[in-house]
Amino acid sequence: MAVRLRLQRRGKPKRPYYRVVAVDQRAKRDGEPIEILGQYDPIAKDNKFNVSMERINYWLGAGAKASETVAVLIKKNQIVENKR
Repeated sequence: MAVRLRLQRRGKPKRPYYRVVAVDQRAKRDGEPIEILGQYDPIAKDNKFNVSMERINYWLGAGAKASETVAVLIKKNQIVENKR
């Protein structure tokens, strides 16, 4: 089973927020995740990205691959954490 870290859409029409999930890559976009890792709200003023970096590092170490969007969000989040 190939695992992906990707976004799962939630929210109302024109007011989305996303969950960051570990999921089998063959599953539907909003299918059942293996694990919920956090959330991302693109509408918020500071683009809230709240995830468990410990769990993300675990999944990446176990061979999971991040989608392009999740990889960019993780990279931006690590830069912000380093500045604090």
